[in-house]
Amino acid sequence: MKRGWAICFVVCFFLIAFLLPSGPLHAQEKGVKLRYSNFFPPMHPISKLSDDWGKEIDKRTNGRVKVTYFPGATLTPPMQTYDSTVKGIADVGQAVMAYAPGRLPLSEVLNQPLGVSSGIQATKLANAYYKKFAPKEFDDVKVMYLHGGAPCFFHTKNVISSIDGLKGLRIKCNAENAGIVTSLGAAPVTIPVTETYDGLQKGLLEGLLIAPEALKFFRFAEVVKTTLENYASSFMVSFFIVMNKDKWNSISKEDQQAIEKINEEWADRQGKLWVALDKEGTEYAIQKGVKFVRASKEEEARTAEKLKPVLGDYVKDKKAKGLPAEEALKFCLEYVKANP
Repeated sequence: MKRGWAICFVVCFFLIAFLLPSGPLHAQEKGVKLRYSNFFPPMHPISKLSDDWGKEIDKRTNGRVKVTYFPGATLTPPMQTYDSTVKGIADVGQAVMAYAPGRLPLSEVLNQPLGVSSGIQATKLANAYYKKFAPKEFDDVKVMYLHGGAPCFFHTKNVISSIDGLKGLRIKCNAENAGIVTSLGAAPVTIPVTETYDGLQKGLLEGLLIAPEALKFFRFAEVVKTTLENYASSFMVSFFIVMNKDKWNSISKEDQQAIEKINEEWADRQGKLWVALDKEGTEYAIQKGVKFVRASKEEEARTAEKLKPVLGDYVKDKKAKGLPAEEALKFCLEYVKANP
């Protein structure tokens, strides 16, 4: 009798174990659902590309991984996207790295005046940097891919012909790039991009430091007259697309590999999109009468010399925190030079 009960117990145990699988396999049988938060408005080309990323994942995993896309900061505020993804409020998040102040210190190297020449170069650099250094600051998420916007230039309300014309001007910029502005003799003003048009129109600002695509998409071409196309002072605005780590671990290895492949393809598409947007913004600005002044090699060399303290400050600050800042900066500068 006892032997019969023992056999019955063993059979029931294995039956339950078979019927109730755990881990990624169990999650896959139910399907993994991802909520993707992005601050770009729904009609922006970058937003559309991001939405397509999710649709491609659904397609290549045969519906086992489904992405619901939330554009226009409807799921998380831009400044909270990184932390919200870590906490699982969003499963995937895209935002500007500068929107996670203090969280990604080594990666601030990507926002320095490195002399990037295009969105393709910037995006390739960002991902090469991540692959090379695998910074621990990203350990609490799974990085999908990084990308960098088109090079940012100075745009002014007055007609100027060189960096000398920037002296004393009130220039809108991001806080992390204020050093570029001050090093060239101008006064940095850190206000939201959404308030910049009015600031220029009302005379509160006399210029801005931003990528040419914004001349069209934020209509700045209506209120500026000159763009200084000086690559020595150019930098990229860097972006992250990251996934909640627990959510990533709930996806099967097979589907993880499919997503990694999509990430590689989308990083490439993202870089090309930045180039297209840059071209579109430039052409629009020229039609509006904005004059593009291309700096000579001598002018760029003079600019680079003035900006050396900005790079030095980055290295000094991050080295004090025990980070390989000197190596990161050297890698980025050499990458830009070797991959024009």
